Amino acid sequence: MKYGVFILLFSLCSCINKRDNENTVKSQKVIVIQPLGNFEPKQSQKVLTEIKTINPNVVLRQNIDFPEKSFYKPRNRYRADSIIKNLKNSIGSDSVIVGLSHFDISTTKNNIKDWGVMGLGYMPGKACVVSDFRLSKKHRNSQFYKLVLHELGHTAGLPHCKIKTCLMRDAEGGNPLNEEKDFCKSCKSFLKNKGWQLI
Repeated sequence: MKYGVFILLFSLCSCINKRDNENTVKSQKVIVIQPLGNFEPKQSQKVLTEIKTINPNVVLRQNIDFPEKSFYKPRNRYRADSIIKNLKNSIGSDSVIVGLSHFDISTTKNNIKDWGVMGLGYMPGKACVVSDFRLSKKHRNSQFYKLVLHELGHTAGLPHCKIKTCLMRDAEGGNPLNEEKDFCKSCKSFLKNKGWQLI
């Protein structure tokens, strides 16, 4: 009799755990990958594969042109804030979108009207954009994925982190991506509560 009760309880726990896992996946936002301009399809596909490791709910769209009013002619680059405003209107409330760019992007920072950035994301928000223009040529692929995770972290509600090895550290005008190893314990815990599948 006790053995039968044990099996029943084990089966019940297994069902609850399975349901909890399904609820975690359902609660995750759909991540929409939006390549911009001439962004290479091969690199877009790589980002798709990598993001699937943290969220199976990911969609890769076809390339689109940069928003018409986002080009900043004096510096021959695109305004990240204009791109984000445009992208966020192309998805539903259950989604977050990340724009991928080979071209340089910029935003306004403090008293600087046109500050070049590697990425920008609303915090929290529905959209972000990243560019590989300022990345190391030697480490471009690994740096680019870290950059994508950083900006998606902002959309989930994470601010910059003071821990130098954390993916959420502030670049402070440089490129510290090779020093960043992973999300720190605190940032990782925050993202797990948002449904991210992190180890």
